[in-house]
Amino acid sequence: MKYLIIVLVILTLGSIAAGFILETEHSQKMIGFGTVGLFLVVFPLFTYHRWKDRNFKDYMLTKENLDKMRDKEKNKF
Repeated sequence: MKYLIIVLVILTLGSIAAGFILETEHSQKMIGFGTVGLFLVVFPLFTYHRWKDRNFKDYMLTKENLDKMRDKEKNKF
């Protein structure tokens, strides 16, 4: 998954750069497809890859998590 994301980032950034550098009939489409690919394909894949093994309850402000945070602050001093 990691290598797929890297390849897709390189391809989309390459498409955007080629659209700016090359003066062809389809240069604006290259920039557009690169941008769409980056935001609609690469970013969701990256987000899924980074968050797939996480527990979302650890990041929610529940009573237990607030108590843990308060205990850490008390132990700090």
